[in-house]
Amino acid sequence: MADVEQREPSFEAVLYPNPPLSRSGFLLFMSAFALISFCAALPFILMGAWPVGGFFAFDLLLVYIAFRVARRTARWRELVRLDTDGLHVCRIDPDGRARCWRFEPYWVRVEMEEPPRPGSLVTLASHGRRLCIGAFLTPEERLDFARALRQALRRHRELPALSGAG
Repeated sequence: MADVEQREPSFEAVLYPNPPLSRSGFLLFMSAFALISFCAALPFILMGAWPVGGFFAFDLLLVYIAFRVARRTARWRELVRLDTDGLHVCRIDPDGRARCWRFEPYWVRVEMEEPPRPGSLVTLASHGRRLCIGAFLTPEERLDFARALRQALRRHRELPALSGAG
């Protein structure tokens, strides 16, 4: 029973980007955009400048593709977990492939510029290794995450070392 309690994470976070629109919001937006494009193209088509209608359709296609790409990248996930085994980061890309890293909590540093700027990142650094996490978060969200992780690491370091006796 004590082993189970010791393995509970002292910090756990799932980081993911905000999706651009819900499915129904996407359908509503694309319908409105298509209607506006059709209404704008119709006078040109009626005047005989029918190629202009193709450009409006091309614009519609580009907006559709951009939203599809944004929805796909919104499936990105980063799992951050601090437990007795260490600090674990697992990055899951939109295809479902996962890459995982482990850091020793007593040596890892959480770096983040304060005050945050749009290009400032949360970086985990230890023994010459660096890993940027949460790049898709807003600067304020990154700062909040960095502060919470620093605090969790500080608490973890203050815990008495677990003895080998069971």
